[in-house]
Amino acid sequence: MGVRLMVVDDHRLLAEALASALKLRGHRVLAATAPSAGAAELVVSRAPEVCLLGTGAPAEPGAFEPVLKIKRERPQVAVVVLGPVPSSRGIAAAFAAGASGYVRHDERIEGVERAMVKARAGEAAVAPLLLQGAFADLLNPVAQPDDEAARLLQMLTPREVEVLVRVAEGEDTRLIAAGMGIASSTARTHVQRVLMKLGVGSRLEAAALAARTGLLERAGRTGPRPD
Repeated sequence: MGVRLMVVDDHRLLAEALASALKLRGHRVLAATAPSAGAAELVVSRAPEVCLLGTGAPAEPGAFEPVLKIKRERPQVAVVVLGPVPSSRGIAAAFAAGASGYVRHDERIEGVERAMVKARAGEAAVAPLLLQGAFADLLNPVAQPDDEAARLLQMLTPREVEVLVRVAEGEDTRLIAAGMGIASSTARTHVQRVLMKLGVGSRLEAAALAARTGLLERAGRTGPRPD
């Protein structure tokens, strides 16, 4: 018995090609569409048995938001993600969002079909090799550096970053005010806010923290950000 499904992919041509191949194999394809603001809503409204959801960037924030929405509105719809080989966190994120399976986007049509049938039956549809890779990554994690400079920069406005750079260069309040074209009282306020946000008690500590974390070099690369 064929599966009643929908195909959603980043590229409409790929979605339509996959839909056509599955129709030839006896499945009922309700729609083939490219992801958009209304893609999840379309799946919810049509309520297929299975949704094949393609993504080109499973590691991107929000990649599996459509899965969350579909499962929230139509928990009976089995969602199988089609995408590149992800990290272990990518697979975990897909299943955490409610996906029933994950299939490599270069899988043969027979593999996609098997995943659809398993997902419809309530089984987890993921290739053993992907699971093995995920377990290997989780058991032997690669340490990620703590980018303290980036974290600190996110706390500061562009003006405060400039003030910090000037403090690190040894400028006093008068020089900071003159260099930035602001009143000394305003410069003093900016300095105090920088110290408070960085959690330090003096200009010397602020300069030392900026040097230790590489914040000054990072500030030069980031360019201005809006307040």
